[in-house]
Amino acid sequence: MHGVRTTPLRPLARIRRIVLRLVFGALVVGVLVGGGTAFRVWQVARVDDWTKADMAIVLGAAQYNGVPSDVLAARLEHALGLYQEGVVGYIATTGGRQPGDNFTEGQVGKLWLVKRGVPEDRVLQVGEGADTLGSLRAVASVAQERNLKTAVIVSDPWHSLRARTMAEDAGLRAWTSPTRSGPNVQTRETQWFYIKRETGALLYYRLMKAHAGVFDELKLPKIG
Repeated sequence: MHGVRTTPLRPLARIRRIVLRLVFGALVVGVLVGGGTAFRVWQVARVDDWTKADMAIVLGAAQYNGVPSDVLAARLEHALGLYQEGVVGYIATTGGRQPGDNFTEGQVGKLWLVKRGVPEDRVLQVGEGADTLGSLRAVASVAQERNLKTAVIVSDPWHSLRARTMAEDAGLRAWTSPTRSGPNVQTRETQWFYIKRETGALLYYRLMKAHAGVFDELKLPKIG
């Protein structure tokens, strides 16, 4: 008894099948990588490491003519606690200025801390950098000059993994102690928004080793 013959696939059908498999495989990989990165963003956001370090790095946020925004004030308050508890010997305040500003975010951070009792020579004002990557590279340069090698990153929880990754790439040994107060950590809606944004920004950074400016253009949806 003869076996049943199968008709060989035509070249076009064979190519179509290969393309579909490649597309499906790429989608699966994309979901796994994106999901895994989002999980790590969430996981590191939960870490609050008070291991002693040479300095705390306060990542900049908006300021209004010398007055820190609620986001920046929450970060400064947390860094102040680290200093007062003896966790760090220095606090680096970061962030440049927007067009028309009279102060840099770094200046405002230093003024806020000095007003609350931190000696001026213990605050490293680094008023450079228009984004996280630029700020951390500028801080790493200052740290190298002063032989400061370890740092606690102070930002919002969801920002922790990307900031730590950038700090380590800049040559610092870094861990994270995020603020748990401020408008960026108040609701589940804001938390989910920032986890998604940070996942995309971190994936872009790992691929390009550059700041993902497009993600700064994403705006938080209105709450309530």
